[in-house]
Amino acid sequence: MAIKPLLSMITNVTEINNGYPTPAHSPTQGEVTCWMLDTRKLWPGDNILTAKGAAEAMSLITIQEQNAIRQKMFVADARMSLGSALIKRAFISQTLGMKWRDVRIARKGHAKHGKPCAVDAVGRPIAGIDFNVSHQGGLVVLVGYNGRENHEFTPSGMVYGMISPTTNTDDVTCAVDIVCVNERDDYRTIDSEGLDGWVDIYDSLFSDEERWTMKYDVDYITLLDGTTLHREDIGRHDRCICRNKEIALTTPQGHEHCFNSDMILDAKLRRFYTYFCYKEAYIKLSGEALLAPWLKQLEFFNVRSPRPGTPARCSTHGSWGEAVEDVSVHLHGKPVHDVKMKIQGFEENFMISVAMQGDLQGLAFPAFKSLDLEADILANTPIRQTLAPAKVLHQRVVSEPPPYMRTGERLLTSPLVHVRDVPNVNENPYLYAREVPLCLM
Repeated sequence: MAIKPLLSMITNVTEINNGYPTPAHSPTQGEVTCWMLDTRKLWPGDNILTAKGAAEAMSLITIQEQNAIRQKMFVADARMSLGSALIKRAFISQTLGMKWRDVRIARKGHAKHGKPCAVDAVGRPIAGIDFNVSHQGGLVVLVGYNGRENHEFTPSGMVYGMISPTTNTDDVTCAVDIVCVNERDDYRTIDSEGLDGWVDIYDSLFSDEERWTMKYDVDYITLLDGTTLHREDIGRHDRCICRNKEIALTTPQGHEHCFNSDMILDAKLRRFYTYFCYKEAYIKLSGEALLAPWLKQLEFFNVRSPRPGTPARCSTHGSWGEAVEDVSVHLHGKPVHDVKMKIQGFEENFMISVAMQGDLQGLAFPAFKSLDLEADILANTPIRQTLAPAKVLHQRVVSEPPPYMRTGERLLTSPLVHVRDVPNVNENPYLYAREVPLCLM
């Protein structure tokens, strides 16, 4: 089959250069994507295997991912894992202009703990794209970078990865972390050990200076009547590390206030998770996560916990709170200049931190977009699209197999393309069909 007529079958290309399609856009300034998928009301029920719509969604991911989801003890965790798998594929497919079934994900470096990345059919990382996901409390968040690379495509529209992957300091990497302040039973330890004892549990993660400020500094507290007290209003009451104490104070302006010390402890707990969220996002840039040996040498200054949003009600969605972007990052005692970070509150208890590193000129974090599962993800997948057999090689081969074709047999369909692992006609072609250029076999 000639290459030129194949152009009409391939998305995101305009011309043939050196025998390969090139992207429709010209390389320009990259862009950053921030997405959120709320799984709390998706796939209802107490079993992901019988939840309405879950089987359909799971048919779009790998067998390995399906097995991992089935093994989740709690259905909420299974929902988040399924949402995470879908949102990653949606970002890769849209960013690279690839068909959903052609998306492949592997890990950089460590096979288990390495950072997920997009790869081609033979497992080579694809340049100009980076992404990271995090989930907590039913929410799945993604941050992604599209470098608008001039990729080379196979005749069927798959992207070629890098033959010799290298690490370039100008490459943009991104990461995200989400925390829920009141999800864990932290107060049980705080009640028995005090806030200072609870913070010291994390001695291996935070420097002495960071732990000190977590124990004895307060950003602000909001009283029951809506009054906000800042650290200069609170004075030495910021040294409070115990709950259930009555606090009475007079502000520098002469206003008198009485409140329970739980409010100070709540503010300090939110401040602790601000540090935690920053640190987790930064170390996920390299994929090392909490395995990084330099955790205590990574320090954050000018930290301020973002004000929360409002919780979701029966008739409204939860709202976003304050965004803070002026944190200072230090590693081994020196400032890190090639990193941008932002943390933002969502609803009452969530905080989301995003980070990116590399050549960041002209780049900024956009507002998070809340995704609709049907409109933003499933609508662009094979289960919502009817593909014309004459236009798609796999669809033609799989839906109309010759009588002699059997699963696992190899069939040469063109001088450039080799199809392997072809399923039976009754199997799902989107789970198994793979194309590999003959020159790479």
